[in-house]
Amino acid sequence: MKAQQPYEPRHGGYVSEFEEFLGRYVHQHPAVEKDQQHGWYLLWDKQVDLDELAKEQRDHVPLPPYYYE
Repeated sequence: MKAQQPYEPRHGGYVSEFEEFLGRYVHQHPAVEKDQQHGWYLLWDKQVDLDELAKEQRDHVPLPPYYYE
């Protein structure tokens, strides 16, 4: 018999086999969550140089509408 998992509101009480597997895996391998956060920081949390961004916006020349080469 399976051990009953605590109720999680976002699931409406139902937890699929895959979600159970992921929950167990993350619980047994805590480094996975740290790896996920590291990947998130690499892809999304970039340092923005506001001076460089302002320079790019000033130097940008807009293309005319219906631009074809």
